Amino acid sequence: MAPRSSGRPTDTELEILKVLWEQGPSTVGAVREVMARIRPIGYTTVQKMLQIMTEKRLVSVDRSHRAHVFRPRESRSVVLGRMVSDLVRRALDGSTPELLMHALEARPAKPEELEEMRRLIEELERRQE
Repeated sequence: MAPRSSGRPTDTELEILKVLWEQGPSTVGAVREVMARIRPIGYTTVQKMLQIMTEKRLVSVDRSHRAHVFRPRESRSVVLGRMVSDLVRRALDGSTPELLMHALEARPAKPEELEEMRRLIEELERRQE
């Protein structure tokens, strides 16, 4: 039986997931091509990472084509939500406001980003009523 996903992809696994989320189902070569625009990475490295990610159930593979096609098993929203929840629980004792404060101190938000945050908070408040 394959191991279950840890919920926390490594940095390289997250890079690959980002490619798959943005590009859609892709071959090893297609993933490597996108990643190589950012940093040097070999075909066999990407291939091995995708094999590991398949075992960890982060991606699924369609072997019906000559070149295997990989796709993420979960959406970006689900994976990032789990990562953020884990960070809040482990590092911030469950404090969402503290997460927001650290995020804004690390990289101050632009005015339009602050307005988007206000809109999102208002939407969440309406849902809770």
